[in-house]
Amino acid sequence: MSAKYDVVASHRAYTGFSSVRIDDLIGPGGEALRREVVEHPDAVAVVAVDDEQRVVLVRQYRHPLRDTLLELPAGTLDVEGESALDAARRELAEEVGLAARRWQGLGSLWNSAGWSDERTWLFLATDVHPAARPHGYVAEGEEIDLSVERIALSELLSMCADGRIDDAKTVAGVLRASAHLPGTLAR
Repeated sequence: MSAKYDVVASHRAYTGFSSVRIDDLIGPGGEALRREVVEHPDAVAVVAVDDEQRVVLVRQYRHPLRDTLLELPAGTLDVEGESALDAARRELAEEVGLAARRWQGLGSLWNSAGWSDERTWLFLATDVHPAARPHGYVAEGEEIDLSVERIALSELLSMCADGRIDDAKTVAGVLRASAHLPGTLAR
């Protein structure tokens, strides 16, 4: 069931890599509401599984948390006209120096639908092999310090289940990918 919310006014409060829009609404009961919406480019995340059934992860600083997270290679769709799959291929090469011979889409997820329009597209990459970083790629910002780790899929599933992995795209990606890999979840 979808309730009717009418936008009666909208203005941009901030424009940058992400933008903030403020919407004034009238709810289904006539009540006035104000909502802040963070507009952000869509993103991709890659569950790259090597021949030893290990998932390739990055440990990267995340400033809003002032801490590092262990997470899937990921990034935004910030290249004009680039498909989600092409962005996933690019991010895998940029962040961890890998390419894959087999790709499978795992759908998408809304990162935080209560305040942002960002969607992350998830992909499973198998038959991975070393690849050169894309031409012209230079690590910047937090990517300069990221480290690459490989964790057995079975261990990573346990880490997602017990909270040792708490990055949402990683938990969702690993869970969805496990349904497509032998010896993990019932298919």
